[in-house]
Amino acid sequence: MTSATLSTPTTAEQVRSAVVRAAGAILVADDVAPANTSVHHLLPGGSFALTVPADCAVAQLAATTGTDGVAAVLELTDYAPLPLREPVRSLVWIRGRVHDVPEQSVLPLLDLIATDHPNPALLEVGSGQVLLLLDVESVVVADAGGAETVSVNELLAAHPDPFCEFESAWLRHLDSDHPEVLARLAGKLPAALRRGRVRPLGLDRYGVRLRVEGTDGDHDVRLPFGSPVHDVPGLSRAIRLLMGCPFVNGLRARRI
Repeated sequence: MTSATLSTPTTAEQVRSAVVRAAGAILVADDVAPANTSVHHLLPGGSFALTVPADCAVAQLAATTGTDGVAAVLELTDYAPLPLREPVRSLVWIRGRVHDVPEQSVLPLLDLIATDHPNPALLEVGSGQVLLLLDVESVVVADAGGAETVSVNELLAAHPDPFCEFESAWLRHLDSDHPEVLARLAGKLPAALRRGRVRPLGLDRYGVRLRVEGTDGDHDVRLPFGSPVHDVPGLSRAIRLLMGCPFVNGLRARRI
């Protein structure tokens, strides 16, 4: 993976974004069935708040192990929003010890999470779901470029990408409704890659990622913006610049 530059997110930023948008997340502990997690939220102290089914084995173990907790791994899968030959963009493994949350602390903790990220799944706590805390010991993320560890301090200092919650809808819209935009972006690829099927793979404040599905395998290419963007108008302008649009500054075509 690439370290922090002006053209790619840091590994910690990748993890923070994957945590926000991960559609597939499970909590795994030895000798018990995995539990699906609906909420996985990084708290200011560096632990993760999780919600799991109240009747799952991990929750029952956590309720009986006291301060020792249960050794467990939170596995997050970041899927591409489009049906690709290889849909997994990255995997995140967060290892640590799981503890139950004392009853008197549940509501204040839910309020804290909801203030930062009002996830509707929080409303299910107490009605089939329970809240757990995962004290983090290690974080590993893997993608097509390899695997790398991330410290808790790095995670706390990083932020999710500002567009990560809207990325999936935007990429689907680009793929289905704007083939002309995709074609112009594909024109920026090396000639050898243009023979494959080009699909939008990712979008963040640093640039656009494309997946080329060719006869020789899959190739992921990042097209970086000139500088990171932070809002929707800036993103729109950056994409137009990346396309080579001559009207990025509001110029109008000359009337004939």
